[in-house]
Amino acid sequence: MPTLVRAGVLTNFLEVAQHLGLNPQAELARVGLSKKMLQDPDQSIPAGAAVQLLENAAADSGCATFGLRMAESRQFSDLGAVALLLTHQSTLRDALQVTVQYRHLLNRALAIYIEEVGDLVIIREEVVTDTPLPCRQATELAIGVMARLCASVLGPAWRPLSVNFTHGAPEDSRVHRRVFGCQVNFGAEFNGIACPAAAFDAPNPNADPAMARYARRFIDSLQAPGEASVVFEVRKAIYLLLPMGRATIEQIAQALGINVRTLQRRLEDSDANFSDLVNEVRRDLVQRYMNNPIHSLGRIGELLGYSLPSSFTRWFTAQFGTTPAVWRAAHGKPYLPPV
Repeated sequence: MPTLVRAGVLTNFLEVAQHLGLNPQAELARVGLSKKMLQDPDQSIPAGAAVQLLENAAADSGCATFGLRMAESRQFSDLGAVALLLTHQSTLRDALQVTVQYRHLLNRALAIYIEEVGDLVIIREEVVTDTPLPCRQATELAIGVMARLCASVLGPAWRPLSVNFTHGAPEDSRVHRRVFGCQVNFGAEFNGIACPAAAFDAPNPNADPAMARYARRFIDSLQAPGEASVVFEVRKAIYLLLPMGRATIEQIAQALGINVRTLQRRLEDSDANFSDLVNEVRRDLVQRYMNNPIHSLGRIGELLGYSLPSSFTRWFTAQFGTTPAVWRAAHGKPYLPPV
C-alpha cells in the first residue's frame, strides 16, 4: 500500500498553478489526482503523487520555485488541527517537538530531526517517498512551511542564520531570499534550517497552556491518514541520520522510540533487512551527492558513512559497475574545489 499524506499538503496548489498559467486539473489528472480530492484537506492521497505533481508543475510552468511559492502563500491554519496546538506552545522548542510528534498528521512523507550543536540548532528535513523521486519542489515547500511555522511562533524574534538545500541553486534566487530573509545555501550537505539556540527557548507571547491541553486531547483522538510501515519509518530515519554518521540500527531504533530487538523483529515481519534499507538509501543519496560539484569524492564517502575512501570505492563499484571517478565523469558534475 502506498504511503498516504493529507491532501492539505497541496493546499493552494490550484491558485499557484493558475497564477503561473497552468491548467491545474490537467496537472492533477496526470498523476492520478483530482480537484475534488483537494477539497477536503484531511483526505488521504498518495505521497508519491503529491511529490510528482509539484515536480511536473515546476517543469511545465518553467518556475523553478513552484513549491516555495506555495509555501510563501500558506496560512498557519493550513496545517489543520495541529496548528491550534502549535500556536499555544510556550517556546519554539516545544512547537518543534509537537511538529515531530504529530508529523504523521501533517505530512507522513516528511522526516524531521532536531540537532543541537553548541549555540546552534539545526532543523533537518527530508521528503521521502516509497520509491525515490526527485523532491526539489516538495523539499522547498516543506522547509518554507517550517520557516513560516517558526516565524508564527516567535514573530520578530525569528532570525534564522541560514537555510540549506542539497540541490543546486536556481538561476534566480530572489524568491528564496524573500521567503527566508537570511543566507540561503545550495549544494549543502543537508536540507534544513540553522538558527541560534537562544531562539529555541524564547517565550511565545501567544501561548495559552489551557488551550494547548485542550488541543492536544482533541488531536490525540484523530486518526492518522493510513498507517506507515516500519520499513518506511526506518527509511526516513536513515535519510536523516546517514549523512550525520549515525545510521546504525541502535541510533535508528532510538530515533523511533523502540529497542533494537523490537525493531529487528518488526523488520523481519515485513520481510525487510536493515542493511538492505541502508544500502537502498545510500544508492539514492550517492547520486544526489555525485551531481553536486561542491562535494569531493572523499567527502561523499564520508556523507554515506565510509571513513576510508577505498571502502566507498569498493561499495560504489559493486553497486554501479564502475568507480566513482569514472561514473562522475560520465554522469555527474566535476568536482569544483573551493576557492
